[in-house]
Order: sequence, then C-alpha cells, then structure tokens
Amino acid sequence: MRLGWFPTAGASLLPRALAALRRTHPAITVLSREGGTPALVRALRAGTLDLALLASAPPFRPPDTETPALALHTLTERSLRVAVPAAHPLARQDYIDVVDLRGQRWIAGSGDDRAMGVWPGLDERPEIAHTARDWLAKLHLVAAGCGITTVPGALGTAVPAGVRVLAVRGGPGEQRRILLAHLPRQLPEPAARVAAALRTAALETDAEVE
Repeated sequence: MRLGWFPTAGASLLPRALAALRRTHPAITVLSREGGTPALVRALRAGTLDLALLASAPPFRPPDTETPALALHTLTERSLRVAVPAAHPLARQDYIDVVDLRGQRWIAGSGDDRAMGVWPGLDERPEIAHTARDWLAKLHLVAAGCGITTVPGALGTAVPAGVRVLAVRGGPGEQRRILLAHLPRQLPEPAARVAAALRTAALETDAEVE
C-alpha cells in the first residue's frame, strides 16, 4: 500500500496512524513518501500512490481540474495558529490579537513556500529573520527565540519545549484542512484499513489539541 503525505502530516498524524496499524493489522505494509500537493496529486493520477494526505487552504478548491475528480475526505479542519517562544511577550496571553502580529520577526518557508510561516494578510511588509523548509527546524528556531511562525492547529501536539502555540483573534478566520485523497473508486482492503487508521488518528489528534 503506497501513501503520500505533505510535510506537517509527518509530525503527528501519520506516525500515530501507522503505529496503530502495526498493532491492529501487522500484515499490511505501508510504503510512504513526502511531497507537495501537485506532485502527490500527479502520483495518484498515475497510480503510483493509493492514498495521499493533502493540505488545503481557503477557498478550498479541488487540488486539480482533471476528470474524474479525486475522492476527497476532510480529516481535520482547524484554525491556523502562531508559534511563539515561551519567553516572548505574546506568550503571556491565551491567544494573540491579530494587530499584535505587526512588527514581529518571522520564520518563513523557503523557495516557493516562502509565504508559509508568515500570517496571511498581514498589513505590512513582514520582517523575515530566517527561512527554513522543514517545519521542525522552524519550531526549534522559535524555541531559540529567533522569531515566530505560523503552524497548522494539528501540529500543536508536536512542538518542542520552549514554544507556545496560540490561536489568533481578529481579522478573517484562517482555516486549514487535512484531506485524504484517492482515485474515485472503491479502495482495496489494505488501503481502506490505512484510511480508517488515518481517520482515527485525526480524531485523536484533534481531541488533544482542543
């Protein structure tokens, strides 16, 4: 069974699902690989992946325009959040007001993902102190006091010590979804078992983040 996943899914959701699957269905072998949404969707279309975990942001358009449309199942939908150093002034509250994000130093993505890590719609040119492709690297830079960064809500259970993950209030809501995608046909039993394990892991992760 072949599974593709986007980077932050590997921090909590995927390991939890695979660990449960090894306990309940040890005969199922899962081969997985990380990738961006376009590459994962192409692999699904080509038949080199059976399932893919995709990230989706408003306005939540389909991941491609090919036909037939992919079967898409929302596993989680949570608000985008901000990770701050535990000693940062913003960490003193239970949430961050969006206006308090002005004038902050940001840890952003690199390359084509440079905007990832900066709060969307910020009404100023952000000061980007560091860029990193890896989410764990971003969070450790936050822990070191090097800046702040955005994180999907589902990543809140995987942050290192020294980091607080807080909701943002004010301005438009910034929701993020994790989708489970596959070709529009009945899944073979191994893929169906993996899909069920991912759904259960998503529910457990959501419960812990609340």
